[in-house]
Amino acid sequence: MQSIELFSGAGGLGIGVSRAGFAPIAVVERDRYCCDTIVENKQRGLRHVAEWPLVQGDVRDIDYAQIGGEAEVDLVSGGPPCQPFSLGGKHRGNLDRRDMFPEAVRAVRELQPLAFLFENVKGLTRPAFANYFEYMRLQLIYPELERKREEKWMEHLARLERHHTDASDGSPSYRVVTRVLNAADYGVPQRRERVFIVGFRDDLKIEWSFPPATHSREALLWSQWHSGEYWESMGMKKPSGDSTVHSQRSARLLRERPQSKPWRTVRQALSDLPDPEFEQKAASHHCNHRFQPGAKSYPGHTGSSEDEPAKTLKAGDHGVPGGENMPRRADGSLRYFSVRESARLQTFPDDYLFCGTWTESMRQLGNAVPVNLAEIVATSIQEHLQSRKATNE
Repeated sequence: MQSIELFSGAGGLGIGVSRAGFAPIAVVERDRYCCDTIVENKQRGLRHVAEWPLVQGDVRDIDYAQIGGEAEVDLVSGGPPCQPFSLGGKHRGNLDRRDMFPEAVRAVRELQPLAFLFENVKGLTRPAFANYFEYMRLQLIYPELERKREEKWMEHLARLERHHTDASDGSPSYRVVTRVLNAADYGVPQRRERVFIVGFRDDLKIEWSFPPATHSREALLWSQWHSGEYWESMGMKKPSGDSTVHSQRSARLLRERPQSKPWRTVRQALSDLPDPEFEQKAASHHCNHRFQPGAKSYPGHTGSSEDEPAKTLKAGDHGVPGGENMPRRADGSLRYFSVRESARLQTFPDDYLFCGTWTESMRQLGNAVPVNLAEIVATSIQEHLQSRKATNE
């Protein structure tokens, strides 16, 4: 099945989509550092990346007639730049020149794919952006109702609403669903909440919902404070002290073992990597695994507990937010996650090399979609499309 990947960044969503069985006919990215990362991994022959047809340039300049040609595009995927809606950004939304959702809509309108998959920050669902989020959703349901040259976006929204409620002319082009997913609930060792937007072309008549969560905090608490399996598997004694009080109180509320799998923790994800601060020689044998000095704690930014999923890795407008991208050891000491450790937390393959400085590589990772979560969602989309094609043959 064929796809087009927009706003590919360092490739997290794209790798997941490729693993799910889609073959991209174009992978579009403007940022030169992200492109350097993709090119480097293409040249190294990495699976799922080696054959990517990278298009380095602004998505606004893309002529889809030249890229797609006569071929049917099964999926359009991508993560439009999220800074306009990020909780850590300037919160300018549609007024921000970096808002690329109109380009996502244009791709759907011109390519008419069987399905699309877009991802963005949870901040997009904030009340302050509610009207614009609904505007984007309606545009994706009716991409053919293009905004007129002099039409303001609120006027266009009103026109879309009227069309949507017109019983005689309101049939959608796409069936669209949205949901905020926490990556930790799908086995990613990071609490990362992002909004996913999925649509299927209406004529396919596909019924679809997001894949159910497979992991939970409750199951982790049970394995730590009821059965003790977690500590045993890590070769540790069950810890005690003030830092564990809150978790133990939460665990005592559980009356029976949860059916889900436990959340994966920082310790589990990084257990076989040498500490880049104290084992620098051993760490040097792993790509992108170097110690970065300067980590410090400040109010509200105290790092990630080793025995929970990491806090959300963040990119930051002006470098890496120190308190968000650090592991916090049992003795209270801190250091920065290395690039390789951050890639583990985003479930990139261990042989995937990031290009640029530590800050630049961390920016790429902070903006990425966890590979495994992308694969789970894209696989469900692919299976439904394949099932529909098989039914029509």
